[in-house]
Amino acid sequence: MKKVKIGIVGAGGMGQGHAETMKKIEEAELSAVCDCEEARVREVAQKYGVKYFTDYKKLIDSGLAEAVIVATPHYFHPEISIYAMEHGLHVLTEKPISVTVRQADKMVEAAKKTGKVFCVMYQSRNRGVFITAKKLIEEGKLGDIKRTLLVNPYYRSQAYYDSGSWRATWKGEGGGVLINQAPHMIDIFIMLAGLPKKFQAKARTRLHKIEVEDEVNVLLEYENGAWGYYYTCTNEVPSILYLEIAGDKGKIIFNGETLKFFSTSVPISEFTVKNESMWASPETKEEQLNIPETDAGHGAIIRNFCKAITEGEPLVSPGVEGLKSVEFINACLLSGFKNKIVETPVDRDEYDRFINEMIARSKEKESVKVQIKTDPNIKK
Repeated sequence: MKKVKIGIVGAGGMGQGHAETMKKIEEAELSAVCDCEEARVREVAQKYGVKYFTDYKKLIDSGLAEAVIVATPHYFHPEISIYAMEHGLHVLTEKPISVTVRQADKMVEAAKKTGKVFCVMYQSRNRGVFITAKKLIEEGKLGDIKRTLLVNPYYRSQAYYDSGSWRATWKGEGGGVLINQAPHMIDIFIMLAGLPKKFQAKARTRLHKIEVEDEVNVLLEYENGAWGYYYTCTNEVPSILYLEIAGDKGKIIFNGETLKFFSTSVPISEFTVKNESMWASPETKEEQLNIPETDAGHGAIIRNFCKAITEGEPLVSPGVEGLKSVEFINACLLSGFKNKIVETPVDRDEYDRFINEMIARSKEKESVKVQIKTDPNIKK
């Protein structure tokens, strides 16, 4: 079996996690690591027996790697990914692909121009429940979507935010919960229901001592007139995910770990005009679902990335689709902090002005207690 030689750019907690995961992926071979902190990257390189760099361009130009995994803070994803693609390397970037939609546009353009495999680490796409939900929608089982809802709370302590100087700052991260914790389920939400057209958001810092948002709620409107609601935060336990997608012919409900699908005997729109009984409603029944067992860890995405390079296997999580989640995030932030309705596609110039304003206000943290650890709850 041909192994893909992969360099990792970013040797923090996530980058080190990917290096460890790659030991289990027979299609991949770690060939080099890069980080601006030389002491850290030297230690990682010694652990895995590979060469290290402190300049990502030198790693990419070295000839040691056919592909890179980009695991740096968000702002650096575009420049590293674009440089890699333009210099002949395939790219798997951590989420989100970028901080701004304009940056995302450039990444998508580079991928199309170079023809290189461009992937984003949205491993939740490989979960059996979401594969099943997507299939139900694609097969028309829900009919026309009428309403959506996603409540996606998280919890993070102040110690988490204090673990890095870049965390939860406009200058270092480009946002809070929306750009850090929330992208995985935003991606799933869009994959299932599509990208909303209008956003009316409220964003605030409710609990933590940070300069970015830790709570957001959004009213949504879709191109077909459907309404939706979205909520996320880092202030809530238990952090139970709740998703609903209601259509003319049925409804999907995902509560924590369980997916349910309810179908109607007759489409609601048809029943409403043809039924003659005052108190009648369409009969509904819960359908039995066959949820496939799948590998929804980082390893599955890395393996798929390698097979896309060597065998042309379709990507589970194409980088070009990562633009949609950036549109969603930017629309929420612009609406929430400017107190206005925002439509997609987001005005690129307006968002650039907004993020530059927020960066200009960004301040150095007074207290940082550095910790380099991968989230133990993430499946590798």
